[in-house]
Amino acid sequence: MSKEQFQVDETDGPAQTRAWVLHPDIKNNNSRRDSAPALAEAIALAEALPNLEVVGSDIVPLRTVNAGHLFGSGKIKEIGVLLHDNEVELVLVDGPVTPVQQRNLEKAWDVKLLDRTGLILEIFSDRAATREGVLQVEMAALNYQRTRLVRAWTHLERQRGGLGFVGGPGETQIESDRRAIDEQLVRLRRQLDKVVKTRALHRAARAKIPYPIVALVGYTNAGKSTLFNKLTGANVLVKDMLFATLDPTMRSLELLDGPEIILSDTVGFISDLPTELVASFRATLEEVLAADIILHVRDVSHAGTEEQARNVRDIMTSLGVPEETRSFEVWNKLDLLPEEAAEAMRERAARDDGVIAISAITGEGLETLQEIVATTLQGAMRVADLTLGFSEGRKRAWLFSQDIVVNENQTEEGFELTVRWSADVEAAYQRL
Repeated sequence: MSKEQFQVDETDGPAQTRAWVLHPDIKNNNSRRDSAPALAEAIALAEALPNLEVVGSDIVPLRTVNAGHLFGSGKIKEIGVLLHDNEVELVLVDGPVTPVQQRNLEKAWDVKLLDRTGLILEIFSDRAATREGVLQVEMAALNYQRTRLVRAWTHLERQRGGLGFVGGPGETQIESDRRAIDEQLVRLRRQLDKVVKTRALHRAARAKIPYPIVALVGYTNAGKSTLFNKLTGANVLVKDMLFATLDPTMRSLELLDGPEIILSDTVGFISDLPTELVASFRATLEEVLAADIILHVRDVSHAGTEEQARNVRDIMTSLGVPEETRSFEVWNKLDLLPEEAAEAMRERAARDDGVIAISAITGEGLETLQEIVATTLQGAMRVADLTLGFSEGRKRAWLFSQDIVVNENQTEEGFELTVRWSADVEAAYQRL
């Protein structure tokens, strides 16, 4: 493609890139993803990018994968006619595409092509807001590009966020060879190490004031950010799109008749999440690994909610979330279900101690959610008697600052206190 096709007209604003989405339905590949919802999700991913217009989509049945072209010659010609007639500039393939396949298809169709990994990387880059998020996406993108011998599209001097796979001022290579990419990766790792150390210091500081951590996880667009905003009064971006929020957000929350907690809203998961991103975002997701309680938010109005839940559980396992971490499923978006179906969900949730049915929009079930979280946290607490001398005023003040002192008596030697605390608070006290 020529540079002119992707240049920006400064007077009219960014041009819309015409895109076509293809979902290869490969037989006997043991995939649990149904073709129709998979294609719908791929279209939603494409629509999550700015300045992109999806003008068409197809499910392409494949008995076998062509090593050099992915599709057979007849199908390539058939699709090529569609792309030409619809003036398509970008093809998005919902699945993995090898560098050789990408190069050959781009040549055959005279379009730019992205596979699922490239598309998700582009979205993540467009959404990353924190320094850490930007560094992690850049590292993931370079690791992805390092294995690909096809030309890359510049992410320098671009007109918007993103890696530049889709757009930018022209068609250039990010680096001319792998050694240059490796040098960039070394530089990015050093910068990321500094950011991670800063996060570790912040985490250590929070450990001295040990509020329990409750982490929200779930499939992208399950309603985590809406729930987060409803509970904390925060103003996290909420949109009906995939990956509306990317960088983690944490806020303190005093539960109804319960302890104060730190609530963490994390990046949404998705099926076939690129391994480059799982590895790069491990630092961001450390809050999930350290959580006292994990709330797995599910969109029960979605037809593929069970498959989405499996994907989330698989990713949690791959991240190494401890098995002993207490978790609950939060069945969200009751308000989008017909009343009969919503009532059935409420009855199913009521029979399962590990499930809470809610609507983050209407507020239904949020009091119950807070009560269950509070009871779970307080259930792990125990009562202890302490004796402090008059010289240990700092420890006494710290205990009162944690709001855990049940009773206190002054004696001739000092103070006798009864406290109600968790193991984490006790451990923090022992470190004073």
